[in-house]
Amino acid sequence: MLLLALDTATPAVTVALHDGTDVIASSSQVDARRHGELLLPAVDRVLAETGLRLDAVTGIVAGTGPGPYTGLRVGLMTADAFGLALGVPVHGVCTLDCLAFAADLEGPFVVATDARRKEVYWARYADSRTRLTDPAVDRPADIAERVAGLPAVGAGALLYPDTFPRAHEPEHVSAAALARLAAEKLAAGEELPAPRPLYLRRPDAQVPKNYKVVTPK
Repeated sequence: MLLLALDTATPAVTVALHDGTDVIASSSQVDARRHGELLLPAVDRVLAETGLRLDAVTGIVAGTGPGPYTGLRVGLMTADAFGLALGVPVHGVCTLDCLAFAADLEGPFVVATDARRKEVYWARYADSRTRLTDPAVDRPADIAERVAGLPAVGAGALLYPDTFPRAHEPEHVSAAALARLAAEKLAAGEELPAPRPLYLRRPDAQVPKNYKVVTPK
């Protein structure tokens, strides 16, 4: 097994290689506006670090969000392109699940990432491997009662201490955690779904309501 894992659902552009035993190389850069510019060089970097070629990869794993439309799309389209070119399976894993896995907490807790617009993408977890609720997007004040008293991880939690007073790192997802979680699930015989984006809301850019289509006669 040689898994190439990548995630662009948060400001982190993160890539890792997993050889079936553990992560052998990883790269992470935080820049919310340069996902498309940074992702492929990061893939080249982790391959060069190990001396491996892209055609040695036997599977692709992509974080499926939730996340902002443009950033998330960069990672998922790249994963699909690699899978098609190499003829290997492409797996999807929820980005919030990867943050929960990396947090490695025992009791109930919350994962929250920054959704912008003064909102967070979030979900509740029983432990680092068990999600209790579907991913959702809400204003922190609107979910305060539902998350009261729970530890929280992720950039969204750190941004809103009034709602998440027990927030701590990890702040952003890492492809190393994504790769380890996916490898663990695959080794256990679990079938991972194809990567389908968890957008949860419409993109910021939309066609104007009074847009007039002009066609030649």
